[in-house]
Amino acid sequence: MNADLVYVVAGGSLLLAVVLPELLDRWAVSAPMVLVGVGMLIGLTPLPDGLPLDPVANRAVIEHVTELTVLIALMGVGLAIDRPLRLLEKDSRRAWAPTWRLLLLAMPLCIAGVALLGWAVGLAPAAALLLGGALSPTDPVLASDVQVAGPQTGDHEVDETDELRFAITSEAGLNDGLAFPFVYAAILLSTGAVSDWAVEWVAWYLVGKIVLGVLVGIAVGWALAHLAFRSASPALRVAERGESLLAVAALVASYGVTEVVGGYGFLGVFTCALTFRSAERGHDYHLAMHNVVERLERLFTLMVLLVLGMAMTRGLFDHLDWRSVLIALALIFVIRPVSGLVSLSLRAPDPSKEGALTRPERAAAAFFGVRGVGSLYYLAYASGHTEGLAEPWLWSTVSFTVLASVLVHGVLATPVMRRLNAEPSPAAS
Repeated sequence: MNADLVYVVAGGSLLLAVVLPELLDRWAVSAPMVLVGVGMLIGLTPLPDGLPLDPVANRAVIEHVTELTVLIALMGVGLAIDRPLRLLEKDSRRAWAPTWRLLLLAMPLCIAGVALLGWAVGLAPAAALLLGGALSPTDPVLASDVQVAGPQTGDHEVDETDELRFAITSEAGLNDGLAFPFVYAAILLSTGAVSDWAVEWVAWYLVGKIVLGVLVGIAVGWALAHLAFRSASPALRVAERGESLLAVAALVASYGVTEVVGGYGFLGVFTCALTFRSAERGHDYHLAMHNVVERLERLFTLMVLLVLGMAMTRGLFDHLDWRSVLIALALIFVIRPVSGLVSLSLRAPDPSKEGALTRPERAAAAFFGVRGVGSLYYLAYASGHTEGLAEPWLWSTVSFTVLASVLVHGVLATPVMRRLNAEPSPAAS
């Protein structure tokens, strides 16, 4: 691609990123849909000639770009959630009940459903499990249309007012890290030594690394919040100056420290953001930090979606077959909705109570399990650890699933959310 044309395409795409959210606000068309479409159109032209778009050959680049995109999104989601999480308080844990249900029931059911379907259509056990793990997390990057808008600030009591958006947002923030144990299980299974790693996987990958990620995130978030709001030195109280780039420092520090000690960095970043948000909850500084992260997220998402769209019309779908289509559509229309609905409906609390969803809201939360950038990251990560999982078919299948999710959820998000917002709440009736 000619260097001058790169600037032309990048400039036009950045303009789209700026104007699309407002232009598409009233239409059943999402910005990700348009950006992927633009990328596909660019891919049909000679412009991308010479651009490295092969996911197998350029796995490392894809891994790091998607990793950073997800990290930025996780920091933004953590700062955006207004509802406090106090694990030692029963009422606080109850207010997060939909989140726990989606994480502990719906997510494993989705992994099992996709893995079993993959195994049934001929995949090796390790590849089937990787597909289930990679497609299990809902995406904090592409689900902005059904997530909370951003942090509320001021003197009033800060909490979430939209239970549906809160459930979808908090689930997306946590399950990106919780997918890692299953991706590691696929990597370990590909070695064939099942009996040697089963105990290690449960003790370390399923429990130890999760605990470390949460604890390190809390510690870094608390330390940075103390520095920003309560430091004895005025020069270090950056919240008073509104220096919002601390959000980037928090992201990098929490991820780096968590990975160094062996925990899951995704969990570290999200819990760091939640912990920081819990300090001085009504302070305008949270909004300033979130605005910086939101703009970074939009920029990186733009780049990923454009390149993904170009790759789709430049050979990424060469290995797509009926099995890929079956798995993608089954996940979007059957496996995720059924898993989510079962997890949210079992002994469901009274909708009038805090943290409870109405029946239509449970159906919407079950359906809007958007798949996206996180799935691409996990596939790139796993394929870099063992050659047996570096299959072009897996790239075609995961990419098609992301495309289908962008289209289906993007079309339905605006009308469904508008319809639900128009319905009176149980408390008001």
